[in-house]
Amino acid sequence: MADVEVPPTTPEEVLPEVVKNLTGRAVASTEGLALAYFSLFMMAIVPIIWGSFRSITYHRKSKESGTQIEVMSTKDVYMFPIMASGMLFGIYIIVKYLSAEHLNLVIASYFFIIGTWALSFIIRPVLGMIPGSSLLIDEEPYHMKFNKGSLVYFECKFDLLYVVSLVLSALFGVWYIVKKHWLANNVFGLAFSINGIEMISLGSVKNGCILLSLLFFYDIFWVFGTEVMVMVAKNLDAPIKVLFPMDFLDKGIFGSNFAMLGLGDIVLPGVFIALLLRYDASKGEGSQFYFWVSFMSYVLGMGMTIGVLTIFNAAQPALLYLVPTCVGIPLVTSLIKGDFSSVIAYDEEQQETPAVVEETECKKTE
Repeated sequence: MADVEVPPTTPEEVLPEVVKNLTGRAVASTEGLALAYFSLFMMAIVPIIWGSFRSITYHRKSKESGTQIEVMSTKDVYMFPIMASGMLFGIYIIVKYLSAEHLNLVIASYFFIIGTWALSFIIRPVLGMIPGSSLLIDEEPYHMKFNKGSLVYFECKFDLLYVVSLVLSALFGVWYIVKKHWLANNVFGLAFSINGIEMISLGSVKNGCILLSLLFFYDIFWVFGTEVMVMVAKNLDAPIKVLFPMDFLDKGIFGSNFAMLGLGDIVLPGVFIALLLRYDASKGEGSQFYFWVSFMSYVLGMGMTIGVLTIFNAAQPALLYLVPTCVGIPLVTSLIKGDFSSVIAYDEEQQETPAVVEETECKKTE
């Protein structure tokens, strides 16, 4: 006699089935959910701390070497949400009405290249801590240059340690391309986040406040007002998000019921927090006060995001909670301390101007 499937009858049995029908995925256990959200939380805060402190070194070395840092202008800040919206909607159209398979193939190839590059910058300092690695660091590095006359298209200086880092990163990239495992996705995603927070400069605190305020409405519209953001996040197979399986306790690293957090919710507040750390450093007092205020504000905002996500079991625009905390709390704190005018007026380009002017005057005198 064939087995008869008995339908769920008790509330404990019915509720998971109802939620699965509504959301399209199985309900995670309380422990699995807690582990997933805690892991996403840690994957958000670690790149912000790491990238922020690396940004101090990056900006200092760039100034010492005379390398120009790309800084967002006020026009760039206002255009960013518009350009991001256009790109997001374009991807949505392709995913919904065309084949996402070919798009994912192109994007995977692109992220393999830039992911390998980004990861090598993270791996190199780690390899440098290994005893004997100094043998791979040359006093005079290799110099690769692609130019036509005085016009330089590409220039790069590197040593053997960087070559080793690049090879290891490329091997990791091959694993990502072949397997598309969530761990490989996360490593690339975290590498992008750290490098982004380190290298992107908002230019001024004003620019940062304007950008995050605009993205506050951008995130709310695309998450709550449309299906675009959620559909792209679920169907685009690329390291533009970090993942953790909510069924990890049952299936380990082979879990498939994922909780996710977009890299934008890490990098965009992160570059503002890094900017406030550089503001602290610019005062020359050895204080990191506004960095820690903004960082703890991010922790609070992320906690609110996870709390609301858990209660309503629906996608949430993280910037809805992160922007008011990351921008509002540091500014209110500066107002209370009497530092508001100094904080809001901080401009990294103006910080460099006196040195540039002095150097120009010296050359004229000579």
